[in-house]
Formats: sequence, structure tokens, C-alpha cells
Amino acid sequence: MRQVVIYPGEDGYWVAECPSLPGCISQGQTKEEAIANIREAIEGFTKALEEDGLEAPPDHFDALLLAV
Repeated sequence: MRQVVIYPGEDGYWVAECPSLPGCISQGQTKEEAIANIREAIEGFTKALEEDGLEAPPDHFDALLLAV
């Protein structure tokens, strides 16, 4: 299981990224679609690492949401 950050993008789509897998990012027209897409992206990302004989980095991310 990986932590994911989801936020509205500039183009009206929802952006989803997995901070513990640098460059693993996706999007969707809805939050639900963005979540489904990032799940697929995470699976593909970790599978590619395995195929290259590399280990996926451990999940590590602490989020702090502030309104200033």
C-alpha cells in the first residue's frame, strides 16, 4: 500500500501522485478515476522496477495540510 496525494490540476483534471515513487503520477477527470489511474501507475512502476532487478523504495511520506 502506498500513500497518494490527490489535488485539482490546472486543466480541470484531478492529479494523483505517489511521493515515495518519484515520477509516479497520474490524473483523471474525477477523483475516483484519478485513484484508479494512480493504482495502475503504481503497479506498473513497481513491476518495472522488479523486472529491472531493483527494489521499490519504502513508502515514506508525511503530509501536513495548512490553510494560510
